[in-house]
Amino acid sequence: MAIVSSFLTYFIEAALLVAVAIAGVFLGKFLRKKKDAKDALGRKDSE
Repeated sequence: MAIVSSFLTYFIEAALLVAVAIAGVFLGKFLRKKKDAKDALGRKDSE
């Protein structure tokens, strides 16, 4: 039973780390798009 408990603990921990990594990727993409849109507006104003 200890083996199953240990396996579940590591599985849950790995799943949480994957979820954090995926959330980081999506957050980074969102922030980059926001920055690019802001920069595009700034360039348009300076022309």
